[in-house]
Amino acid sequence: MDKKIISGSFWLSFGSIFSRVLGVVYLIPWLAMIGSPQHQTVAQALFNTAYTPYALFIALGTAGFPSAIARRVAFFNGEDSFNNSKHIAFAGFGFMVVSGVICGALLYGLAPVLAANSPVSSVVNATVAIRCLVPAIVILPSMSILRGWFQGNGDLKPFGISQLWEQFIRIIVILGGTYVLIEVWHQSYVQAVFISVAAAFVGAIASYLYLLGHLWRQRNAYRRLTAKSQAGKQHAAGQLLKMIGYESIPFVIVGSGITLSQLVDQLFFKQIMQGLLHQSAAMTQYVFTIFSANPNKITTVIVSLAMAVAETSLPLLAGKLGNIKENRPQIGALLTNNFQLLTFVLLPLVILVSVFAYPTYGIFFNFDGAGATYLVANVWQSLILGLALDLLTVLQALRMSKKATTYLLTGLGIKVALQLPMVYLFQGYGALLTTAIAFGWITVVSWRLIRRSYAVKLSDIIPIARLNLIFAVVATILVDGCQWAFGHAFFTSKLLAMGYVGVLGLITLGIYIWLANRLGVAQLIFKRPIKVALRR
Repeated sequence: MDKKIISGSFWLSFGSIFSRVLGVVYLIPWLAMIGSPQHQTVAQALFNTAYTPYALFIALGTAGFPSAIARRVAFFNGEDSFNNSKHIAFAGFGFMVVSGVICGALLYGLAPVLAANSPVSSVVNATVAIRCLVPAIVILPSMSILRGWFQGNGDLKPFGISQLWEQFIRIIVILGGTYVLIEVWHQSYVQAVFISVAAAFVGAIASYLYLLGHLWRQRNAYRRLTAKSQAGKQHAAGQLLKMIGYESIPFVIVGSGITLSQLVDQLFFKQIMQGLLHQSAAMTQYVFTIFSANPNKITTVIVSLAMAVAETSLPLLAGKLGNIKENRPQIGALLTNNFQLLTFVLLPLVILVSVFAYPTYGIFFNFDGAGATYLVANVWQSLILGLALDLLTVLQALRMSKKATTYLLTGLGIKVALQLPMVYLFQGYGALLTTAIAFGWITVVSWRLIRRSYAVKLSDIIPIARLNLIFAVVATILVDGCQWAFGHAFFTSKLLAMGYVGVLGLITLGIYIWLANRLGVAQLIFKRPIKVALRR
């Protein structure tokens, strides 16, 4: 395989995964500077209130154009029509500039409405926090087209590195700005939240500059490709953009599934808690923070890591879909491998976070029994989310995008319908249950469709389920025993808890790998045992 492709794929995967990990790890020093647990709760509620609509507006602002532009550029390059590649990329860039401005204006205008309906104690502060993200919304869509351009040209390295730059600079601004405001200038922690939210813009600028610099360095190569470009038909940019937009709608909706679900929680929770249950604004904010804002930071990484592993098998489907009748057995085998990979990675992650919930919650936030319990509920919900998203992604890869979109929208409708009675009865747990039921339904109907179409069997997953059932029992006995014996000594500071989770977590993970080899599951999935090399 081309070294450039191998290197690019590595940087793309590394950039995506490591940037997400950084996005969680920085919380430890940031929240320590924010101050007391009460201040941390307010800060996290404000942060989450701003970022959920921001994530949705980013999805709407880009509308799946970067990946679609990448596909078109790769197609035109394959026809030696580099001029058409440039033509569609320039048109897409201009369209994304306009889209960014429109989405930024909409977010700015809707900020008071979103803030007023969000579970925060200060609507004014929430409005400011949301509006701090407007500059980032304006420039991110056009920046994403640059990433799509490089991806279409088979140059994946700048895509991955730009993600690292964006996250790294953003975190530096968050931590540096918070330190200066609180420790040096002795300002309110709320001001630090505003700076931290606005750091997304600085990170986006850093990523933009890196991409533009790489574009400039490639100018000679692009000139050579332009000179070699065959003089063919000039495709109308307007028609191509319309076609790309139409093709991208299902991908945008499915890709925004979790964000839309979180937005339902954000906009309905306050009305039920305060309007029907007559809870105070402070209590509503606290419950929202521990059931949604805090655990989502951890569960998002879990789902992303599992999906990144599982999706490695999806590109192989493209070459099999040209002749489905002849390739149906091979497609079924690829799908089976996808589901096996997903469950092999996702199930132990869920079990590990569950058994280490109390110290993990304490490391990132504070040692709170209620928060740890909500983390356990969230992480098991993330199992359902991971399964549903993987199945929806598989449906899209199998050219069943309309089905995937219909299933997701129906699932969201189920969540909205159940939200009021479930939250009324169970508060934060009710919101988690509605999400689990909605995405559980999506999982079931998606699985049924794939099973009927490609004869994928549930029995292929049973060995992995058996492995994880045994692992769950062993991990629970081991970790609970250690926490009973040593927890009082280690759960007194974040640093000690981090060492405890790190050492015992590696031991527990080693047990999982040993069990996978011993029970033949590693052989089933990878065709060989998993070997861990320990070097002195």
